[in-house]
Parts: sequence; structure tokens; C-alpha cells
Amino acid sequence: MITLALSKGRIFDETLPLLAGAGIAPGPAAPSSRKLILPTGDPQLRLIIVRASDVPTYVQYGAADLGVAGKDVLLEHGGEGLYQPIDLGIARCRLCVAAPVGFDYANAVRRGARLRIATKYLKTAREHFAAKGVHVDLIKLYGSMELAPLVGLADAIVDLVSSGSTLRANHLAEVEEIMPISARLIVNQASLKTKADRLEPLLEALGRAAAASTEATP
Repeated sequence: MITLALSKGRIFDETLPLLAGAGIAPGPAAPSSRKLILPTGDPQLRLIIVRASDVPTYVQYGAADLGVAGKDVLLEHGGEGLYQPIDLGIARCRLCVAAPVGFDYANAVRRGARLRIATKYLKTAREHFAAKGVHVDLIKLYGSMELAPLVGLADAIVDLVSSGSTLRANHLAEVEEIMPISARLIVNQASLKTKADRLEPLLEALGRAAAASTEATP
């Protein structure tokens, strides 16, 4: 049995067409099901539904043979025990620094000001600001990041941005892009050896599906 770990939401929705392109058909009720273990058209392949930040952990420890996780999640996890063979090119966005409209972020950085940054990406944010020589106090939040600067909890935030509409609605603006983000296929290294006969054809099929999807995207 091959187990693929996915998280509900955008990654799940954008992974399903790739699975279909690789000849894998989840059950018709999969998108709306509340079950955490879902069968597919292949009796030897199942899906498990876990929190996005937990996907690398399930794969690392072998509870799942492979999974789909955003680059942001993998950077925070560290990637230990994981093989990352394919950038699937889905769930595209960018990790950015955002601040209230009117806040002169560039000048604050030049002056060497110590900034308070709210984020759930502590590891990535710490490395980014350290590389720039910017002194920061990091405040970990799990959601509603945009609220932090509005109530004086932080000077700026580090968060994922797609269209930017949520930032604009809360009078925030992007002031620096840290890196582009997309979802990767990750594989347990032990599974790749012990289940090579099943995994290698699946990886090849998903790679072809991802390449075809990328080519079709304008």
C-alpha cells in the first residue's frame, strides 16, 4: 500500500488534477468527505488528510510514503529524511514582508531600527533578516497575521501573499519579497528504496502531469 499525504484546501484542490493526469482517480466524494483516509481508483494507493504543517512529519517518519507540501512548510520543517524530487508548480504564491501603508520600512532598515515582526514562519524569517543584518524581535502567531500591525503588536509581518487583496483590505502593503513559493512532492527516503517498484512509476507519472500542467498555464 502506498500512502499519499495531502492537506485540505488549495493544495488538495490543485493536486487532484495532477493525480488525474497521472491516472489516479480519488473517489467522487473525496473533495467534500470528512474522512481522513480516502481510497483512490488504485486499490494500492490511498490518501490521508492532515494539517498542512504536518505533511512533512508524516512523510519523514514513514506514516506516509509521499506527500505534497508548500516550500514554506518545508523550509520551516527543515526537510530531514525527505526527498524532494518534483516542484509541482501548484499553489503558487510568495513569502513577503508586509507593513502598514505609510510605514517607511526601507528607511527603518537603513537606520538599523529593531523591528517587531509577527509571523508563523520563525525559522525562515530569522534567516532572512539575519542575512540582511536587520535586528528583529519575532512574534509567533498562527493566524490573522494582518491584525498584528493594526493593533500595535508588530511593526510588520512575514506571511504568504497571493493576490494581495487581504493586505489591501487591512491597509497593509508588500515592502519586500523573500521568495516565491510553490508546492513540492516529497518522498520518504526509506520508502523510495523499499517500494521503488511502485513509487518510481508514480513519481514519473506525476512529474509528467506537473510538466504538462505548467506548459498549459499561460
